[in-house]
Amino acid sequence: MKLAIIGSGMIVHDFLTITKDLKNTELTAIIGTKRSLDTLQELKAQYQIGAVYTDFETALLDSDFDTVYVAVPNFLHYGFAKKALENGKNVISEKPFTVKYSEFLDLKRIALEKRLILLEAITNQYLQNYLDLKKKLPELGDLKLIESNYSQYSSRYDAFEAGKVLPAFDPKKGGGALMDINIYNVHFIVGLLGRPQSVQYLPNIEREIDTSGILMLDYGNTKAVAIGAKDSASPIGKTVLQGNKGTIVVNGPTNVMSSFDVYDKDKKLLEKVDHNIYPHRMYQEFVEFEQIIQKNDLVGVAQRLQHSEDVMWVVDQALKSADLQLG
Repeated sequence: MKLAIIGSGMIVHDFLTITKDLKNTELTAIIGTKRSLDTLQELKAQYQIGAVYTDFETALLDSDFDTVYVAVPNFLHYGFAKKALENGKNVISEKPFTVKYSEFLDLKRIALEKRLILLEAITNQYLQNYLDLKKKLPELGDLKLIESNYSQYSSRYDAFEAGKVLPAFDPKKGGGALMDINIYNVHFIVGLLGRPQSVQYLPNIEREIDTSGILMLDYGNTKAVAIGAKDSASPIGKTVLQGNKGTIVVNGPTNVMSSFDVYDKDKKLLEKVDHNIYPHRMYQEFVEFEQIIQKNDLVGVAQRLQHSEDVMWVVDQALKSADLQLG
């Protein structure tokens, strides 16, 4: 794919470190703001990116990229993705897909109408350890409980406490713990079980934004709890899946899926699993994106979009249950 990157923040810097191993990706352009021009130029030189733009409209006219990677703050995902789709470009959008459920549905409609590729960059859905865990799930028997905790003290939280509101904690920009960190847990659970019967979110709210919270998903015979925090940390950071015949423990946060252990109902360790094929968490998803775009796999895209829609529905229900207004 001929890729244009929108953004120059931390996630872009992180992504660019793996591009040397993406054999079917050509870094055609990078697009940002005028104030980030120096950074854009540095990244262009370091990673041999074709061109730099500070205006998306100009990039759409001048460059021949076929795919746009939207890697900007959450509240900007929808606008850039929609503009790209309307101009016949495939789109890979960072998580969360959009701030509002209605925005996602609009992007999905445009992509399906134009028969374009629209994908969400969400690491755990593509990691081999996650795919292997899905295969192991029946060994647990009747799945009773899932508890997933991803809590990491934000480097921006002290500034927030001091009165400086950055996008990560700005309700108008789609910030907060649910959208930033707990979204990985939502993807993890929904990727296994689909859309739940009901959703309830219990957040800690400071200045109209959730700095941490507990999300409860009811699947009837299975209950799931997703904990995400940016105002505190947990040294454990594990996910536990409990069935009447066994247990799976995921070691570390759900965005990395570094390994998992399988136990029988008597707590005896049966197997340790670590089959991830590359050290960096983003590699497997972008290899899959390359293949989907190369094959124009619209059937696969439709399946991925259904998963993302279920996640966005959960987020929408969670925000409503907590009376939180984002965007």
